[in-house]
Amino acid sequence: MIINTKYHGEIEFKEDSVLNFEQGIPGFIEEKKFVILPLQDNELFHILQSVITPQLGFVVTDPFLFTKEYDFELDQGTVELLGFTTEKDVKILTILTMRETLNESTANLQAPIIINLANNKAKQVILNDTTYQTKHPIFAQHEQAGKE
Repeated sequence: MIINTKYHGEIEFKEDSVLNFEQGIPGFIEEKKFVILPLQDNELFHILQSVITPQLGFVVTDPFLFTKEYDFELDQGTVELLGFTTEKDVKILTILTMRETLNESTANLQAPIIINLANNKAKQVILNDTTYQTKHPIFAQHEQAGKE
């Protein structure tokens, strides 16, 4: 399958790599199909690219790379919607807001993207009972560690 993308231009990908967001993504309810694309020369960040809308691509990363203590429970409805049968099939990503300098960039820890690797079903979950922020500085812990 070939699509146009925001950051990569025209690319070809395998149809079995498409993530299905049955309920869309908050703010983009009509967008239900995405692929994860690598960023050249960067293993930390990826692009969650819409298959339908070329200009819709989110920079994402594994939140555990920056926030080791990140922890939350999925509600039973989400577990059932995504069809989880084992924890090893769970992949968690967070959408980043990139700033002029990487050190100012933030992660939306309040609304992680949950992916079932076994069936490619995905959902952005909004965590209500949490102290996590929508604009968590991704390098805050590293800066704190350097000051101690």
